[in-house]
Amino acid sequence: MSRARRVAPEPATAHRKRIVSSSAEIRLIPIVLAEEIKAGDSLAESLLQAVHKQELVFEPGDILVVKHKIVSKSEGCVVDLPTIKPSAESVAWAKEYNLDARVIELALRESRTVIRRKNGVLITKTHHGFICANSGVDVSNVDGGYHAVLLPTDPDRSARRLHLALKKRTKLAIPVLITDSFGRPWREGLVDFCIGIAGINPLRDDRGLRDPHGYRLHASLEAVADELAAAAGLVCGKLNRTPACIIRGYSYETARGRVRDLLRPAANDLFR
Repeated sequence: MSRARRVAPEPATAHRKRIVSSSAEIRLIPIVLAEEIKAGDSLAESLLQAVHKQELVFEPGDILVVKHKIVSKSEGCVVDLPTIKPSAESVAWAKEYNLDARVIELALRESRTVIRRKNGVLITKTHHGFICANSGVDVSNVDGGYHAVLLPTDPDRSARRLHLALKKRTKLAIPVLITDSFGRPWREGLVDFCIGIAGINPLRDDRGLRDPHGYRLHASLEAVADELAAAAGLVCGKLNRTPACIIRGYSYETARGRVRDLLRPAANDLFR
């Protein structure tokens, strides 16, 4: 694999407007974790050990993308399914569509609002404000269906903790994105989205700039964090023990970062 051309991160300023060159080469470097993450494990230490084992080192400008499942496991956001007693409503709906009533019950408990419930698909708004299937409750890559993994309680806080832990150990301010796979309106298939962020501005605002033809941009607010999350999804998968990756070569704007900036207010949502 070719070595990336380094593009140093720029300092965040209130009035800076910039366009990242589309010709910059970006690398996606998967991080393989051979061992299962358990509650109480240091995620920073596990990832650094894995990086060292692959004979890699973090470099200035790197971005770390982590699938939420290992974050949730390390924080103990795992539920013993046999302890869940589903309601009659959950049992009836699960039976109709051959689903696990305990997972449905958990999804309802983890939701703030049920957005849609149709043809066996449950779309909810979580306590975090995410709109997704089953409130993000997942039983894959756990232990064969005996436990379910929930989303982190506060993904931004989780990202900040990892960001600070890595900074302490590496002396580098490495931005952290925590991701999960969501479906999308109008299109089939899943794509990784950012659900927690630290150290990077999740949006790039090019409004007011002019394109190469002189046209002034009016609607170019780019969801950089989601684009990086989706790119990382190409090498981070459920089947290959790669729950994290390093993105190298992308020029980003440093910021505290918060996922709330990526969530569209209901007043501006034409589809709810």
